[in-house]
Amino acid sequence: MDLESIPGVGEKTARALAELDDPERALRAGDVAAIAAAPGISQGRAARIARGAIRRDHDDPGGFLATDRAREIYREVLALLEERTVTDYAAQRLETIYPSPTRSRIEEVRAFAAEALEREPDPAVLEALEGLEPLREPGDVRVRERCLATTDAERYSEAREAIPELSVEVVEDAQGLAELARGYSTVIALDESFAGVTVEGDVQVRPDALENPAEVVPERPLAFFARNRDRLGAAVAVHRAADMDAACDLSALENGLSRLAEDGTVAGDDELDRLTTAVDDLDAAASAAESVANDRLREAIREQDVTIEGSDLLSLVERGAGVDSLLSRELADEYAAAVEAARDHLVDALDLDQGESEIARRAFGDEPTFPVERDEDAIGRLREELTAAKERRAGRLKRELAADLADQREGARQLVRDALELDVELAIARFARDFGCTMPEFVPAAEARGTGFAIEGGRSPLLDEPLEAIDPVDYAVSGVALLSGVNSGGKTSTLDLVASVVVLAHMGLPVPAESVRLRRFDDLHYHAKTQGTLDAGAFEATVREFADLAQGGEGSLVLVDELESITEPGASAKIIAGILEALSENGATAVFVSHLAGEIREMAGFDVTVDGIEAVGLVDGELEVNRSPVKDHLARSTPELIVEKLADEARDEAVAANGGAPNDGDPEPVFYDRLLEKFD
Repeated sequence: MDLESIPGVGEKTARALAELDDPERALRAGDVAAIAAAPGISQGRAARIARGAIRRDHDDPGGFLATDRAREIYREVLALLEERTVTDYAAQRLETIYPSPTRSRIEEVRAFAAEALEREPDPAVLEALEGLEPLREPGDVRVRERCLATTDAERYSEAREAIPELSVEVVEDAQGLAELARGYSTVIALDESFAGVTVEGDVQVRPDALENPAEVVPERPLAFFARNRDRLGAAVAVHRAADMDAACDLSALENGLSRLAEDGTVAGDDELDRLTTAVDDLDAAASAAESVANDRLREAIREQDVTIEGSDLLSLVERGAGVDSLLSRELADEYAAAVEAARDHLVDALDLDQGESEIARRAFGDEPTFPVERDEDAIGRLREELTAAKERRAGRLKRELAADLADQREGARQLVRDALELDVELAIARFARDFGCTMPEFVPAAEARGTGFAIEGGRSPLLDEPLEAIDPVDYAVSGVALLSGVNSGGKTSTLDLVASVVVLAHMGLPVPAESVRLRRFDDLHYHAKTQGTLDAGAFEATVREFADLAQGGEGSLVLVDELESITEPGASAKIIAGILEALSENGATAVFVSHLAGEIREMAGFDVTVDGIEAVGLVDGELEVNRSPVKDHLARSTPELIVEKLADEARDEAVAANGGAPNDGDPEPVFYDRLLEKFD
């Protein structure tokens, strides 16, 4: 794969991506976490790179969201999806799902979404997901107690590259090997020529070591599992809670992780724990043993009455004898008992086996001294013996555990990926349930021209209301239409609903409606309501934008909210009528919300459809509205409804004042009726 062919990826980023284990898989899958593991690439940047790779693979030209308001709609519906994720990964992964005009990309996501809708957002699964995170690379692993040895310079370079975790040393002969063995717990000789050579220390001749690095450096695979123990454990919990098929043996993985400590050492082995504790506690135990001997000896001296005749004392002094000679002569048994107690304490405190005990007992000699002191050479030998035994056992256990876990590494990676993807699926499922969504139906390409959209039972997800409080909307448009209606009647909300449905459909996701049928649009142009009249420059820019759109409008969906606010009402009606004519001729689908629908219809050079969001009336000063636009109907305005209400009230008051009989001469009803006639 040519990484630099991905939109937005230059030479530097391509080099960073190339350091990933499998960049092609990560890019194809939109695996934001894996991409973000490349040096210098953030999560947000990873999502953009993934989108670029997807666009390249599907030959997607981009630019579907053609206006600021269209992009806002996308960000708002995306935020609703991301709110329903548990993990940060799922939120970033959703960033790779974007509205596209390309059929292959839409179908790819639709297949994923269809499976997602089968998921049940079980609270136990959501709780298990809370502990889940993407896997981390273990970083550099260095092992200092082992080394590789060779006599060949070329082999030296090969070894450094194959097993960077170990030091590699060049030796000339067996003597050099012996010197290395004094400085390292284990020396691994790579040359066949060393076979049969006897060297003191742990020296292994392994000509095949470079072909089997995990056996030589089990820390390499173990570091991966150690650093990701909690993440892997969480992935196992997710699979169990969701009853998912696993990419590896969950019980075997759990068993292996239970034997692995966070620092990459083997856990749960009693013998290794004993040796580790003995090495760590050796100095303290030796000091305590000294204290045991000296305390017993002091007590013996206090209780012992020692009598020395003058001639004997003179003889001892002449020979230069000191307290040691006195101890040997007068307290020999007590000294022997004190030393034996020190030896027993050292053996018991360190829980030493028979062979280790023999070395430990040499730490306290039979020759009387006071105070009793340990023999540092003997303690040093004991330390070497314990350390070597610990390293041998740790090495063997690491190799065994690494062998058990090594084959599960890729399965463990897939286990976490599947659990993280489940969070993405559940977010889609939760969104669909929360907003009553269904999968939309796209008309075949052969039927697309002249087809727009048809929404039944749509509820805008952008309204800040509970779903049950939102009135369902039915609306269908083929070609160009004007949408009229009273203020606060829901015209803008209807445009938002249409935009949300179209954006989600082109993302390949379920839409908030009972059913939706639409064509595959090339782009979405949504122009929000302009605040105030535009100055000349802004007005000119707006007109230019529509001129460009009119040149190639076929395949576009154009949603415009009260474009008349850009200039004077009379001029606005003429401009909008001209824009609609051009869009209609080019086969675009368009909905223009306008309070000038009647005027625009009169000025348009074709029979433009006018739909209306009809207000049923005023109840206690509040509008009662049929939120679904009525086809081919110019909706009444709020002022008309208010005048009608005033006329009805005035007529009722006149009748009441006339004793229940109509009074056609009353001036107020006549005035209101005259105003109502102006709306006809």
